[in-house]
Amino acid sequence: MDLVAWATDAVTDVLAGPFPQRFAHVIGVGSRARLAAPLFDRQDQELLVAAALLHDIGYAPNLAHTTFHPLDGARFLAHGHADSRLCALVAHHSCAYLEAELRGLSAQLAQWVDERTPLRDALWWADMTTTPDGESTNVHDRIEEIQKRYGPDDLVTFFIRQAKPELVAAVERTEERLRAAGVDYTAK
Repeated sequence: MDLVAWATDAVTDVLAGPFPQRFAHVIGVGSRARLAAPLFDRQDQELLVAAALLHDIGYAPNLAHTTFHPLDGARFLAHGHADSRLCALVAHHSCAYLEAELRGLSAQLAQWVDERTPLRDALWWADMTTTPDGESTNVHDRIEEIQKRYGPDDLVTFFIRQAKPELVAAVERTEERLRAAGVDYTAK
């Protein structure tokens, strides 16, 4: 079974039933990642789409050990002998290191290195331009939606405010690469 098919099966198994909206989000993020995939070679195309599908797997009830989904997802993948790069992309998706600092989990997250590459940026772009229902959006509306959903006093709201410059920069870099490649990333 190829990596994308495996990722699709894995996320369907653990998120579709208990978290249908989260499942819709990851499917939408996977679709967005497919739009960016032509920027990369074949192996990285599969890695990008698989990471997009798996980025929120740590929300699954049976995987949520620390309640910090990037870390729980990466640990689950590592335990299943997934490629270390896939684990790192999941661990560090969408500026997770900042939230890890706020939660006192930086040391645990440091097991994986944030690769800071165009592929990493494309994963962040896919996540930050997809609504909770799996529809396309823009990064500014997505950040605003997260703040509203969590409320003004939540740690996630504080995190997303801190992360906004890095998230927006990753999205802008990816959209510039997509425009340069002639890819219509506004397609749904």
